[in-house]
Amino acid sequence: MTIAAKIEQTISKSSWIRKMFEEGTRLKAQYGSDNVFDFSIGNPNLPPPEAFQNALEIVAKQKEKWAHAYMANSGFAFVREYVAEKVRTEQAGKTGKQTEGSGNRTEVTGKQTENTGNQTESTCNQTDGTANITADDIVMTCGAAGGLNVVFKALLNHGEEVLVSSPFFVEYTFYADNHGGVLKTVKSKQDFSLDLTAIEEAINPKTRIMLINSPNNPTGQIYSESSLKALGELLKKKSQEYGAIIYLVSDEPYRKIVFDDVDVPSVFTCYDQTIVATSHSKDLSLPGERIGYLAINPKAEYREKLRQALSLTNRILGFVNAPAMMQRVLPLLDGASVDINAYRRKRDIFCEGLANAGYSFTIPPGAFYLFPQSPIEDDVKFVKALQEELILAVPGSGFGDPGHFRLAFCVEDETIRKSMPAFKRVMERFS
Repeated sequence: MTIAAKIEQTISKSSWIRKMFEEGTRLKAQYGSDNVFDFSIGNPNLPPPEAFQNALEIVAKQKEKWAHAYMANSGFAFVREYVAEKVRTEQAGKTGKQTEGSGNRTEVTGKQTENTGNQTESTCNQTDGTANITADDIVMTCGAAGGLNVVFKALLNHGEEVLVSSPFFVEYTFYADNHGGVLKTVKSKQDFSLDLTAIEEAINPKTRIMLINSPNNPTGQIYSESSLKALGELLKKKSQEYGAIIYLVSDEPYRKIVFDDVDVPSVFTCYDQTIVATSHSKDLSLPGERIGYLAINPKAEYREKLRQALSLTNRILGFVNAPAMMQRVLPLLDGASVDINAYRRKRDIFCEGLANAGYSFTIPPGAFYLFPQSPIEDDVKFVKALQEELILAVPGSGFGDPGHFRLAFCVEDETIRKSMPAFKRVMERFS
């Protein structure tokens, strides 16, 4: 035995996403990149906005004495003030269209399911205090993944549970385990919206964190404001029942990747005991730069203790700080993002093609993933059949939801179009 037994076991259960990514590398070497349709990994293909390149050049030319030195655990104060102002706007609560999720699915007839549920007005408590968020409520982190590890380290006692709706991003399992926690899953509704009845049944005295991801990976679903308000009321009730706070942690790296004028609701206005984790991996196409942050709800009951805990765990986990150069770039961007319309176009091309080929799916209102239903129960078998046609997808089993498969459409438009005959051939084999 040369490595820890636990890590050896984890390697044997390594992520389906990475497995398919590695398989893609092999197939591209064998058949040529243009002949392999790789939808396996959510690696943004859009370039960062021009504003980022301009800001990077400005920052690179600066010669401040301490520009690359150690800093406070939570990051540069002027950057955290900039982020606090941004969060103040995002989390203030909006009135706009919200997808409620109808629960309807299509049969394998080439029709798509719209998110056609009721459009709700903003109903969360907005006597808010959200305007009181300050730089001290922000912790700059090494991406959202680093941020979630910081939160779990700060909140979890050994054996306590993180509850998440499935399907879910599989790395959450390892993040919880990293800090002595246990990830527990509960099924979402058929349209991938929150099943509050199932969540209530799953909450128990060991539940410490309710983790949500909206817009969601792998489904692209956005949780409605009314469901988040109901979730907040449920968590408040259960916290009082068990005599311990259950925190709502919202993972939001896809917040800006939304379509059709849909709003991503504020979690701060729906529940006081909330922490947001996010990154600029998707909205700025900077996944390799590992720049993100945590934001504490200023109405949180133990606000000061949370500030201290997150700052400490950011250091002792070895992340120490988000990259200094990327921090200094952020205030110069003035809300810039990649071209969201490009992702909407890719989504629409994919949806039209898959519908014509007979696939059943819910049209995602956000993120850059489709999560179609497999025409056979064995999603792994179906994904292997796609692979025979040089299509790389990830089985839903890898996200805790067998019977589906994930397609990442952050690829060239032509890759999507050229893949359609192959998708159709595979569907015809199983229809």
